Amino acid sequence: MHAYILDFLNFMLRWLHVIAAIAWIGESIYFVMLDNGLKTPKGEDCRKKGVFGEMWAVHGGGFYHNQKYATSPAALPDDLHWSFWKAYTTWLSGFALFVILYMFNPSFYLINPNSSWEWAANMSDWQANGLALLFLLSGWVVYNELCKRISPNMERDGILSIAVAVLMVAVAYLSSQLFAGRAAFLLTGAVMATAMSANVFFWIIPGQRRMVNAMKAGDAPDPLDGKRGKQRSVHNTYFTLPVVLLMVSNHYAFAYTHPQSWIIMSLFILAGAVIRQFFVLMHAGKTRPAYPAVGVALIFLAFWMAAPADRMATASSSVSSGAAQASQTTEKVYALIDKHCVACHSWDPTSPGFSAPPAGIMLDNLEQILRYKDKIQEVVSSRYMPLGNTTNVTEEERDIIAAWKD
Repeated sequence: MHAYILDFLNFMLRWLHVIAAIAWIGESIYFVMLDNGLKTPKGEDCRKKGVFGEMWAVHGGGFYHNQKYATSPAALPDDLHWSFWKAYTTWLSGFALFVILYMFNPSFYLINPNSSWEWAANMSDWQANGLALLFLLSGWVVYNELCKRISPNMERDGILSIAVAVLMVAVAYLSSQLFAGRAAFLLTGAVMATAMSANVFFWIIPGQRRMVNAMKAGDAPDPLDGKRGKQRSVHNTYFTLPVVLLMVSNHYAFAYTHPQSWIIMSLFILAGAVIRQFFVLMHAGKTRPAYPAVGVALIFLAFWMAAPADRMATASSSVSSGAAQASQTTEKVYALIDKHCVACHSWDPTSPGFSAPPAGIMLDNLEQILRYKDKIQEVVSSRYMPLGNTTNVTEEERDIIAAWKD
């Protein structure tokens, strides 16, 4: 029953997280599109009122006339639309999911037993959890300091963009060394997502509140508040596509189990950013096909790097021809799977704490094992499975499974 409650809670939290993320990202993308698509108002009365730009749109059987004011409008309404709860809900639900799925089982999901840093491979559960929290906090602190020190007045945002890109490559590398593959991808995305939510909480909304209060008091708002809010909003829009990809990456072991997974992560992050740049420019009336072309090229490069054939070949070559002939029997592999895999990948509703097998994959009999043969070889040879190597699979056993032929 306990396992079922956790699964159901995970299910509902994931649903909430996805809904909130769709609402937040959708609204964010819409406002970026609106801001970049504004045209100089044609009506003299609009210009006199301080309208900076306008956009006409048709949707839902009606017409919309959006206007942006560069100065305080004559009358500021009390029922302003504020965009922040979607951001906060997305982060809070995502963090709750991280706690339930990763921090409740750090030995499975966080600790990287194959880390080249011995201390990281031998962390205790509480150390892994503490390091994960510190990693999220440090990512935001470093990013925020870069923004404040490199472009405090929003005059060197180009240089700042390069610095943030370098930071994310560094985050990808460090996460892949400190944490297990799936957690590394997730935490890299979570660093960006934390920065996005923190931008809203610490900079965008407070700045907007100061502007509104100044306008209501009849004072001129500080122009830096508007510029700083725009800067952080722009960063958020470039983080969006990479974050979404990294958050769904936990379903695709070929990426996060690669020995150089941080490079694959970096390629995906850069691809998402340049593809987003294409849409940002397109909304401003500029079509630059080179951006999506570069993005697709980076994705294909990641595809080439992550190709499982190379890893399978490496694993298979470590088995000598004599040992392969003696060991590559279905019976031998069947015994290894029964020893190391069936404890989780089986269907036994009568067992205490029963829950459905991970990914619905059952390996109770030979027919099922043969059905998942390729997947078994991939996750075992890449050392992704068993999680945390709790069953102590030896390298010889991994090589036998990797070299298994029909």
